[in-house]
Formats: sequence, C-alpha cells, structure tokens
Amino acid sequence: MKSPAHRTRDIERQAGYLRPEHCAPPPPRNGSGAMWFIRDGCGIVCGVITWFLVLYAEFVVMFVMLLPSKNVIYSLFNGVIFSGLAILALASHAKAMCTDPGAVPKGNATKEFIESLQLKPGQVVYKCPKCCSIKPDRAHHCSVCKRCIKKMDHHCPWVNNCVGESNQKYFVLFTMYIALVSFHALILVALHFVFCFEEDWTKCSNFSPPATVILLIILCFEGLLFLLFTAVMFGTQVHSICTDETGIEQLKKEEKRWAKRSKWMNMKLVFGHPFSIAWMSPFATPDHGKADLYQYIV
Repeated sequence: MKSPAHRTRDIERQAGYLRPEHCAPPPPRNGSGAMWFIRDGCGIVCGVITWFLVLYAEFVVMFVMLLPSKNVIYSLFNGVIFSGLAILALASHAKAMCTDPGAVPKGNATKEFIESLQLKPGQVVYKCPKCCSIKPDRAHHCSVCKRCIKKMDHHCPWVNNCVGESNQKYFVLFTMYIALVSFHALILVALHFVFCFEEDWTKCSNFSPPATVILLIILCFEGLLFLLFTAVMFGTQVHSICTDETGIEQLKKEEKRWAKRSKWMNMKLVFGHPFSIAWMSPFATPDHGKADLYQYIV
C-alpha cells in the first residue's frame, strides 16, 4: 500500500497536473539585498522572548555575580567569555531569522519556465499547488512561511523562520551557543551560591539577599531548561546533517533518491568549503561551491 507521500508524487507526475496556464508570472524580485523576515505573530513573540531571556541572563551574570566580586581576574575572565558567547548566540539567532532559508521563487510554474527546463521523455517536475511553484527535489511547502523551502528541516517559531538549505548553519550555531551560555551560567550560579553561603550574603551582591536568591533561582531554571532543549536540538541537527536526511524526510520516511555522501562532506555542504574557524562564526556566509545539488528535474 502506498504512503500519502507516494500517492501525492504519483498525482504530481500526471501531465495535466502542472496546469501552467493557471499560474501568473512570478512577482519581480526586490533585489538580492532585501532582508528576509516572516510576519508571523507567534514567531515574533518567541523571537522577542529569546532575546529577553539571553539579555536577562547577561544582566544577572554581570550585575549580580561578577561585578560585585572582589576577584577582578575571575570577573574579567568569566565576563568576557559569557558576553562573547551571548553575542554569538544572538548574532546566530538574528542570522537564522533574517536569512532566506532557501525559498523557491513563488509562481514560477509558468509555461515559459517549464519550457525552459527542456524536459526529455520520462522526466518529470513537481508543482506545489499552494504557491504555484516548480519544486526542486527535497523541497517542502511551509504553511507559516507560505513558500516552498529547499531541503526544509522544520519551521522553528523561536527563530521565526524555517530551517532550510541556506540558514541551517546559523540555526546549528544558535543552539550550540545557547547551550554553552546556559552551561556557563549554571556553573557561575553554583559557584556564587557556594561563595554566598560561606560569606555574608550582603557582601556577595549589590542587591538584597532575597532579590539575589530570586534572580539566581530564575536564572538557574532558565539555564537548565535551555541547556537540555538546545543540547538535544543541536545533537539532532548534527545527526540530520551527517545522515543527509532532514527532519521532515525522517518523519515522512521518504525514500532517499539523492546521491550518498560522506558525513564530512555533508558537514562541509552546510558550513562551507573548506573547514576553517569560519564554521563557528555566524558572521561568515558558508561557501557551498558551484554545485547545484537540488534540481528541478528528477
């Protein structure tokens, strides 16, 4: 018995399914420099909450734990590391949110475009009836973004965007840096509690003892929650990259029709060629080379 995905593919293979006469020409592009941003209320709220929680952690670490400390080297060392990781986490979040994840041009299922593909006998193309686009292989339609996304993994409300071919690097870095920030915050909270129990609570913070305890407990719960969540997400994303199978493909159990590559090559396809420190930087755009991996014709 065929799965729903296979039945859909069979329908898309029918010659009359494309109906290019029903598709208007694609809207003119605003230019390659146009910023990508999804106007989704839930995603925007989740993005604001993410920034607020990171800034809250920065506030507690700097003004409750480090600045009141008498050990200047300890405060400076941990302050630089924590602030650096927080900046990288927020930069990764911004890049994941405002980078086009690999959207297929909307409304390109026109007669002219189909003719330009120069289809040979036996070759087929897939059309998305929702956005009237000719879909490359491994592309899926996102109901939130209202676009077909190349190599779509999932839609993440926390970055208010899809995770796809062009922004997966930034999403992986976001989960990694948030996990590191959370782990560092938990260590600092534990050390601060030990210090405050050994000393006078009035000397270990510029805030009152009750306020200090409340701020630290909130940060502890936040750090523990986000450490577990982002660490698991980071692990699943790295596994997805190494196996070259997106979350949607795993969920739908789609047949692997694409060429098999090594795990290291799959990592380079996401983070860029060749391996360098730029892999860890959200400010560096990955170089995927000249290969067009996902074709319209299958």
